[in-house]
Amino acid sequence: MSKPSIILVPGSFSFPELYDTVVNPIKGKGYEIKALHYPSVGLKTGPREGTPPTMYDDAAFIAKETEKLADEGKDVVIVAHSYGGVPTTESTKGLSKGEREKAGKKGGIVKLAYLTCLVPPVGTAAASMLADVPAENKINLKVGEDGWMRHEDIAPTAAIVFSDLPPEEGQAWIRSFSAHSAASFGSELTHPGYKDIPAAWLLCEKDLCIPAKTQREAIAMIEKISGTKVDVTSVQKDHVPHATEPELVVDWILKVVESV
Repeated sequence: MSKPSIILVPGSFSFPELYDTVVNPIKGKGYEIKALHYPSVGLKTGPREGTPPTMYDDAAFIAKETEKLADEGKDVVIVAHSYGGVPTTESTKGLSKGEREKAGKKGGIVKLAYLTCLVPPVGTAAASMLADVPAENKINLKVGEDGWMRHEDIAPTAAIVFSDLPPEEGQAWIRSFSAHSAASFGSELTHPGYKDIPAAWLLCEKDLCIPAKTQREAIAMIEKISGTKVDVTSVQKDHVPHATEPELVVDWILKVVESV
């Protein structure tokens, strides 16, 4: 039996190269894996022209990449990090293996793997899920006239996002971040992809960006709507474990993939 293919959907502001710490070791295990650069992640500097992309643009991009693999008859596991959980969930309509089988097609999504994610109920946007984050953990972002968000307060942001790293290392990561479309955080989920696709979750207990409480509420919501248990792995890590302990994330992804 062939190995599932893996799509990795990064968090906000993040280029796919920032996940090489995870992608490269998994490739070395013989898996097909690709980290995506979706539309709402822009360039590092300068103003943007045109209407900023929404979460729906991101979801359409993810769906297109998924469909390519599915049309080749491949089973697909999508690993989403942080904001990536929202467009990933939205993108799955018609692409689950069960839906494709009913349509006489091979391949499709067999698992959703949420890595310390934002995963809202239908009718809710990413921004709404972050409303209850404690004030001391809220990240100061500047939204430009072009509609793109940028990090300006490097040191405090690094202390929140990369709380497990020494300050200078966390700040170096933040400086590698891109701009991100503000509109994407206001797009409400319309499709509950987790309803019919089995889900796994890496719950980072020390995450200051998406508190463990918010993650547990999302897990409970998924279990209620789907009627099935989410395969939860709880770890004492911050918001970006692929930076602080990539081996842990690699092992988790391989465990998820090998379980399908």
